[in-house]
Amino acid sequence: MTSPIDDKKRRFLANSTAVVGAAGLAAASVPFIASLSPSEKVVAAGAPVDVDVGQLAPGQMITVAWRGKPVFIVHRTDEALSSLTQLRGQLSDPDSTNTAQQPAYCQNTHRAIKQHIIVLIGICTHLGCAPNYRPELAPTDLGEDWLGGFFCPCHGSKFDIAGRVYQGAPAPSNLAIPPYHYVSDTILRIGEDAQGAA
Repeated sequence: MTSPIDDKKRRFLANSTAVVGAAGLAAASVPFIASLSPSEKVVAAGAPVDVDVGQLAPGQMITVAWRGKPVFIVHRTDEALSSLTQLRGQLSDPDSTNTAQQPAYCQNTHRAIKQHIIVLIGICTHLGCAPNYRPELAPTDLGEDWLGGFFCPCHGSKFDIAGRVYQGAPAPSNLAIPPYHYVSDTILRIGEDAQGAA
């Protein structure tokens, strides 16, 4: 004699099997989904970096890492911007004619997409030291004609607030500008331009 089929038990077993199968599928998916994110090596090798500059106060600088290099982002004041034309006679390359030092969209007086925000690779073009941000005007150690900018403590190279090198400095060229663009009004992406080129 055969036992009657218990539909309640059958439904319970079918539902339990479905729940366990779904949980197993979810657990197996976690490593796969995590593998889609760029690894730390990829990020260090040059994956773009997004930075929110919306809270950056006038005169403030932040430093972020891109491709293992420091990138300086400075919110320049109106006073600092007005100094850019005053220094032309003291600079080695005031018009940034060395096109290898910046993307074409930054080859302008401010060397930037938005004039108040400058993005520079924070490595001196002389021997690779990191220049110090010196926004103060006429400090005693830099002279009365200093209008703010970057000073390399290793060998004394001076750069204005647009990263342009002063004449007679050991550094042969202006500070480099990485490719970048704005993905919103306040978020800039370092490492690629608006067309996605690195």
